[in-house]
Amino acid sequence: MRLIPIKEYDEQSMQLAKPVYDVKRRILLAAGNTIHPKYLDRLIEIGISYLFVEDAVSKDISMEELLDMPTWMDIVDSIKESMEAVRENKPIPVRKIFHGAGKLLDEAQRRPILISIPSSTVASELVPYAHAVNVAIMSLLMGKQLGFNQLQLRDLVVGCLLHDIGKAKDKLKNAHPEAGFQILRSIQEINLLSAHIAYQHHETLDGKGFPRQITGKEFHEYAQICAVANLYDHLITDDRMPPHEALEVIMGQNGRTYSENVVAAFVNAIPTYPPGTKVRLFDGSEAIVTRIVDHLQRPNIRLLTTGDEISLTEHPSFMITAN
Repeated sequence: MRLIPIKEYDEQSMQLAKPVYDVKRRILLAAGNTIHPKYLDRLIEIGISYLFVEDAVSKDISMEELLDMPTWMDIVDSIKESMEAVRENKPIPVRKIFHGAGKLLDEAQRRPILISIPSSTVASELVPYAHAVNVAIMSLLMGKQLGFNQLQLRDLVVGCLLHDIGKAKDKLKNAHPEAGFQILRSIQEINLLSAHIAYQHHETLDGKGFPRQITGKEFHEYAQICAVANLYDHLITDDRMPPHEALEVIMGQNGRTYSENVVAAFVNAIPTYPPGTKVRLFDGSEAIVTRIVDHLQRPNIRLLTTGDEISLTEHPSFMITAN
């Protein structure tokens, strides 16, 4: 299995490895099917830009690290419901948010590596909600790396799931963090630190963020974690930046925009090349990532020309230049 841009889909050699959903969570196409060109055009129309497929290139790649798609969609739906509730001046479904947070904690507890499902695999209308879930997943992994306990991880995940809730009240870029804070602080079940994640996720250590231009220790570690995950997801989803380049952007913020501890937690917790990723090596040859074994940023790859599998950890001279 591997993830491909939808425009690379080939009906003759590929079949779906994961189902495709519409905005109402109905399955448009089930796994195992091929896609007729007319259906492919329809998927592009609703904003789906990537697909999980099975083909000869991705043979024997299981992507076991990937979060279960129905679970992911359930949590995406809870964020959508929460945003709609705020727009309609109704109570947020807090129990669903905590249930989703608990599911993510359970998944992270039982898996050494957990990979989120790219928001580019769903209709564009669902992308903002999928973004929130993926930010929460990455933040959870960073929190684990930093040694947070279960209660801290829960509060972190809840705050990250709802970090953009203010956009349902105020769409202005500089206004949504405070709007989100005011919404979350009024909910008794939600820790005030979770509310501060919404408030601070666009701040920076050097005081150049917004909305309050806070500096140093005022920028809470939870919010820094969310901020890094938020930036990375926007880089790879909105800007279509290759993962290794997005990683370099994050590392370039070390000690200036975000603390060294938080940046190090990101580097050590988030795999930039999940199994199934097609990559190009320094010598121009193409390969596909097959497994993550010893090092998140140095996976095992299979050369497409020869079929040989190589551990990048054991061969430091082999460098990925693009994907």
